[in-house]
Amino acid sequence: MSEIRIAAETRSEFGKGAARRARRAGFVPGVVYGHGHAPVHLNLPGHDLMMALKTPNALLVVPIEGKDEYVLPKAVQREAIKRTIEHVDLLLVKRGEKVTVEVPVHAEGELAPGGNLLEHVLQALPIEAEATHLPEAVTVSVEGLEAGASIHAKDITLPAGVTLAVEADAVVLHVVAAQAAPAEEAAEAEAGAEA
Repeated sequence: MSEIRIAAETRSEFGKGAARRARRAGFVPGVVYGHGHAPVHLNLPGHDLMMALKTPNALLVVPIEGKDEYVLPKAVQREAIKRTIEHVDLLLVKRGEKVTVEVPVHAEGELAPGGNLLEHVLQALPIEAEATHLPEAVTVSVEGLEAGASIHAKDITLPAGVTLAVEADAVVLHVVAAQAAPAEEAAEAEAGAEA
């Protein structure tokens, strides 16, 4: 995963009023913490941050006290209606440090014929990897799987240097048979609704 450089400025004003002023000016208030350092409060450019956070577990590079530091988004607060970013918590990480994150699970291939459905039991897989080498997603083949088949965490091939942060027997994907009502029952239900 590539690093995304974001120009940020340290903020000295706190509270709702200061946060509103920052948002009106196109910035998102944020805080960086971790590694025993005192929290550092920042204003980050709103558009750049929104674009960076479209990538899961984006590794951001922000200037803190004159030095570029690696950070990972830990918590993102969004406005309920417009879904704009209101605040972001960033976790300070070091090159070579192992971190635990969740990566999206993508399924590829066609299930066995017969109207089977794929259920994502885990939308994201918890993994542990080096902070500067996080995978964007893991891909799982579901080609030809029949109803009742499951893919467990241990069945997923992970990139080098990545380990599971969940039980190996945890179900990630499960194939279920489609529940279709017989044609007669459907016709009776429709007739009853019309009457």
